[in-house]
Amino acid sequence: MNWQAITFDWNQVRAFLATAEEGSFSGAARVLGLTQPTLGRQVAALEEDLGVMLFQRIGRNLELTPSGLELLDHVRVMGDAAHRVSLAASGHSQAIDGVVRVTATNIYAVYFLPPVIERLHEIAPNLEIDIVASNELRDLRRREADIAIRHVRPQEPELVGRLVNESDGSLYASKRYLSKYGRPRSPADLEGHYFIGSNNQQEMVNYLGRLGITPARENFRFGSDCALVMWEMARQGFGMCLMAAAVATRTPGMEPVFPDMAPMKFPTWLVAHRELYTSRRIRLVYDTLAEFLSNQSETS
Repeated sequence: MNWQAITFDWNQVRAFLATAEEGSFSGAARVLGLTQPTLGRQVAALEEDLGVMLFQRIGRNLELTPSGLELLDHVRVMGDAAHRVSLAASGHSQAIDGVVRVTATNIYAVYFLPPVIERLHEIAPNLEIDIVASNELRDLRRREADIAIRHVRPQEPELVGRLVNESDGSLYASKRYLSKYGRPRSPADLEGHYFIGSNNQQEMVNYLGRLGITPARENFRFGSDCALVMWEMARQGFGMCLMAAAVATRTPGMEPVFPDMAPMKFPTWLVAHRELYTSRRIRLVYDTLAEFLSNQSETS
C-alpha cells in the first residue's frame, strides 16, 4: 500500500460523512459532539487536502457537489469498516444482546429481511430481532420500533435516515390474467381491465400516474390493506398490481404488463432514532441492514 498517497485525516472524513448524512453542519456537529465551527473547519481542511469542493450552498440548503457525491460512496464503506473495527477492538462483537424492533412493510418483511436476520444471528447470537410487519408508519419517537424501513424520507428532527436504495417498480399481472383479459397495448388501452388496490386508493392512483397510467374508479374491484394479500390476488389472476421488480422476479407466473415501459423508482430509507449513535445493538442492526439493502439492486 502506498501510505504516502493517503493524505487526509479520518476525523475530517468522519465530519464529511456526518454532514452528508445529516444534511447540515449543525446536524453533523450535534451527532458528533462537536461545535459547528470545529466541524466546518474539518470539512474545509478535507476539501483543501483533496483539492475539491464537497458541498455547495443552494439557498438555505447544503448540497453535495458532483465530487462530493462521488466521494460519498467510498467514505460510507470506510465508515462501515471503522464501525466494525470498533466492535472487534472492544471485544464485544459477540456479546451484544437485547431486543431490537425493526418495522417494515409486510412485503419487505417476507422477501428481504430473513437473510439479514440470519446474518445478524451469526454476528451476535444473543441479539433478539422483533419484526413489526406493517404498512403503517410506526412512531419511532414513541419507540414503537427502533428501526424503520420506509419509502419516505423522515422529517422529524429526532430521527436519522439514510437513503439505502432506489428499487425499480412496475405494473405486473399473472399469465392467467393476461390470458383471460388480454394484454393492453398501452396505458390508454385499459378499459375492461382490473387493478388490485390498497386501503389508500389515492396513493395507488398517484403511483400509477408516475407510470403514465390513469385508471378509472371502476378499474378497482379488488383490494386489501395488506400488500402480501394484494400480491397473492394478482398472482391468482384477479387483476394487475404494482410491485417491486425484485419481488416480481421471484414470483413464478408474473409478468410486467408493459415490458417496454421505463420502471418507476421506489426510494428505500433506513430510519432510526438518534439513540442509534449510543446503542451498540441498534447500530449493529442498522449498519447490517444498510449494507444488505444497499446491495439489493445487485443481488435481486
